[in-house]
Amino acid sequence: MTPTTPAPSIDGAALLDEVEAFHRRFNVFPLEAAYVAVTLWDAHAHLLDCFDSTPRLAFLSPEPGSGKSRALEVVETLVPRSMAAVDASAAALFRSVSGIDGGRPTILFDEIDTVFGPKAGENEQLRGFINAGHTRGRVMYRCVGDGSNQQVQGFPSFCAVAVAGLGSLPDTILTRSVIIRMRRRARNEKAEPFRTRVHVKEGNKLRDILAKWAEDVQKRVADAYPAMPDGVTDRPADVWEPLLAVADAAGGDWPRRAREACLTLVKASQTNDKGSIGIRLLTDLRDHVLIGIDKLPTVAILDRLNALDDAPWADLNGKPLDNRRLSRMLGEYVTADGEPIASRNIRTAGGVLKGFFAKDLEDAWSRYCPPAGAATSATPLQPSSEPLNL
Repeated sequence: MTPTTPAPSIDGAALLDEVEAFHRRFNVFPLEAAYVAVTLWDAHAHLLDCFDSTPRLAFLSPEPGSGKSRALEVVETLVPRSMAAVDASAAALFRSVSGIDGGRPTILFDEIDTVFGPKAGENEQLRGFINAGHTRGRVMYRCVGDGSNQQVQGFPSFCAVAVAGLGSLPDTILTRSVIIRMRRRARNEKAEPFRTRVHVKEGNKLRDILAKWAEDVQKRVADAYPAMPDGVTDRPADVWEPLLAVADAAGGDWPRRAREACLTLVKASQTNDKGSIGIRLLTDLRDHVLIGIDKLPTVAILDRLNALDDAPWADLNGKPLDNRRLSRMLGEYVTADGEPIASRNIRTAGGVLKGFFAKDLEDAWSRYCPPAGAATSATPLQPSSEPLNL
């Protein structure tokens, strides 16, 4: 007789419903998909040993007072061994994840903009820790000891991390994150006040039930490779695989809701972030500058880019995009022949000008840019000066 896995003693779908309802009492998220994603993230933190990767959860907003810290407070009550790490050093985090204090923590970083914001400078150790800890088995090597008696020691970094802050995050962290873009509550949006003395206990009770449910479904989740929605591949699939596995284990309506939330938030992240600044440049060249044009002088390209309203080119660190920076940014990508993209001579009625050819960019467009949308059929933006007669 073939042994069967006993059914979990806790109704996973009903439990996730309760966790979601707990969030809804105190948080007003911008999308319904956000409640689903955050609930699944809470549960996945209890099943971390089942996964090859763990997504970062990022509550971001352009202005203070948008509910980011409150969202992180609620998450804190629901995850195992929560560790608020507002000003923790990278060294302290290395040792915490190593289990020195009795177990791997779930790290919660509020005010992450003070670490990675424009006035904070670079923080490569912490950035490296958050990036490496996304994937199981990644070790951070550091020298430990006194004076000349130093030895190299590897510190594990795999742990669940949630952050909250103003603005954005480094691209390497954004691509490893479920991104919730918070906003201030409207006058008709209400949330229950979060009372620490009362509601932490309520959240911790749900946390303990989540831990018991995780024990029941651990083997099933560890062997699961959930089906991804169409179009979700590569890094977004890595981010969402643990959350979909949790939803499938819970059953009920959660598998469907999880995949709908996945599609919604992946699409939103692609729309809002548009990848790195280099990918944004390539995309704007394709969708707004070189539409139906096989070549264009650099002066006309800059004119059109800097005239785009919803674009960063007119104000890059206080200066508009210029010829030198455009050439440097495009030179990081290559043509189909493997040569760095570079300006070439373009003969015009007024003489020979340096410019760029669409065919030199086509390979980079196909590899790095999101699929072309409605913008590709738009009329090309005209420069403010008289059009060049090519």
